[in-house]
This record gives sequence, structure tokens and C-alpha cells, in this order.
Amino acid sequence: MNLQQLGFTEFFKKQITKNDIELSLIPARVSAVHKESYELFSEFGESSARLKSSLFYQNSKYLVYPAVGDFVLIKHNEHGDDIIYRILNRKSYFTRSNPGFGNYSGNEAVQSIASNFDYVFLMESLNQDFSVRRMERYLSTAYESGATPIIVLTKSDLCEDVSEQIAKMEQVSFGVKVVAISAVTGEGLGQLSEYLTTGTTIVFLGSSGIGKSSLVNALSGEEVMKVCGIRDDDDKGRHTTTHRELICLSNGVMIIDTPGMRELGLSNVESGLSSTFQDIESLSNYCKFQDCKHDKEPGCAVKQAIEDGSLSSDRLRSYHKLQREVRHSAKKAAYQFARTTAGKNASKQQHYSRKNINI
Repeated sequence: MNLQQLGFTEFFKKQITKNDIELSLIPARVSAVHKESYELFSEFGESSARLKSSLFYQNSKYLVYPAVGDFVLIKHNEHGDDIIYRILNRKSYFTRSNPGFGNYSGNEAVQSIASNFDYVFLMESLNQDFSVRRMERYLSTAYESGATPIIVLTKSDLCEDVSEQIAKMEQVSFGVKVVAISAVTGEGLGQLSEYLTTGTTIVFLGSSGIGKSSLVNALSGEEVMKVCGIRDDDDKGRHTTTHRELICLSNGVMIIDTPGMRELGLSNVESGLSSTFQDIESLSNYCKFQDCKHDKEPGCAVKQAIEDGSLSSDRLRSYHKLQREVRHSAKKAAYQFARTTAGKNASKQQHYSRKNINI
């Protein structure tokens, strides 16, 4: 496979060292992750891979494992799995709070989603499950990732007043492009063409059943993903995608599809939160107190904006809610790190105690 078509730019090429070359390591891109095994694209085509245990496990040299979209350096094996030696630095990275504290290296409270993408298509369906508040959550994470967010409103053929819904999104997105599309009629798809260039990677984010698979099929011109309908009672979707994967379209565009996430947990998105709520952040500069919480303090410019109708109370409630969630995620991560560190120290102490007894 052509590495440039896989998005391997000068940013990644500069990271390859003389030692990497001496070890005969070559770049590859992670296309899928299955617990401790990986699927890759490289100059040798598609292959399976595993981590070099002495680097990733035994000595804990790396704090993170490869995510879908990562560029890694591997030693190719013609007769078995390739071996992943290291992960190249990422130009963009997307995480979410891990609801189950699974077996993730380093900070178990954070779950890897995708990396090295150029655009984030934040997808919301134009049905009764339409939610501006959910989009605020998505925007906060997208801004933090380092990529460009694009709001894509799907199923426009089912909406009576598309312009009204677009206006609602534009009120909270501050310059982010909002596109309404229909994978059925083709409406709006042409507005996405500027992002569909060879070597470009796009990550799709949105709840189940909003039309991610249908959009992939529409952009590729063929059925590359299974499409699943929505429930009639609440317009909410069924899961179609069951794991994250990198899909290469015939036009050279790469798409990272993710399982639908109705509740996207926030972690380390302080900067993204400020960008999403820049209206509130700007008003905060005029509050009487520098540390104003916009609650009951006198001289609060944010509360004044609500009173005069220039800011909605729902907007402020959403801001406070996401702030609380970010703080909670940070505390949870700190607690988990402390517990893990204490466990490791206790294990070491027991090891040395047994060793002294044997002596």
C-alpha cells in the first residue's frame, strides 16, 4: 500500500530514527484493535500484529497502547504476526472516559478511541432524538482532539424544517460548518466533497442509528457497511458498528467509524470546553469576581445575560453539567492512579520481603 495515501506525512516521517532504520523497522497504520491483537496497513498490504512484550509489558516503557489510526513502527514477519515496536507521536487524538475501567495501560480511566484524523464529523440525526445539548458534549471533545470539527445533520429527508434545526446548531457551534444531508436522496453530500481528498482521515462520532453506516456507503458508492434501522418508538438506534476500524475508500479517503456513543464521557477537555462555550467564557471576563461560578454571586455578567435574554439558562446549565463531569473524571483518574501505584508498591514490598526471608 502507498504510505502517502494512508496519510503518512512528513510529520510522521521525521520521527523515524537511525536506530529504527538499523532495526529494519517500517511504518504501518493500525486499522483495527481486538484486545491484544491488531490489524495493520503497510507497504506489504494488510496484516495482523502484536506488541513487542519486552517494550509494552515487561518494562512498562509505554503508557499507552496503539489506537485505531495510529502509525506504528513494526518488524514485518512473512510467516506470522508482525511485531509492533513503538507508536509514533500523534497529530490528533480522541479519548473518552472509560465507563468500565478496562485493562488500559497507564491511566485506566481513559479509553482510546482514534488518532491521526484530520476532521471529526459530529453526527446528529434530524429526528425526535435531535439534541443540541449532546452536540455541545461532542464539540468539547472534538476541539480537544486537535482536528477540525464538522457538524453533519443526517436524515434531512425526514425533517420538515431543516433550516430551523441548522440554526439551532449554529447558535452553539460558533463558526463550525453545519451540513444537513440525506444518504437516501443525496441531499447535502456535495457540501462534504472538500473534505474527501486522498490521504485525508475522517472520524465519525454520534449515537447509534443516526446514519453513519449509510453515509460511509454513500461516500464510497458501494455497500461497505451493514445498515441497521432505528426503533419506531423513540427514534433511537440499534448498534451496527461493534468495534472501531479504519476504512479505506476507493477515492483514497479513510474513515474511522466508531460504535455509537449515546453518553460520551468527558476526560481532559478543559480547553475544548472553553472553545465550545466561548460565549460564556467571554462574558466571564465582565463578572465582578474573577472566580465567579455564575451562580449566586453579585455582579455576574453571565446571569445578567440570561436575564436580558441574550443567553439561555439551558446553555448555562449544560456548561455547569459538563464542567462537573470533567472535574469528576479528573478525580476518578487520580484515584485510580493512586490505587494502581499503591498496589504496585505493595507487590514490590512483598517481593523484597520474601526475598529477604529466603536469604
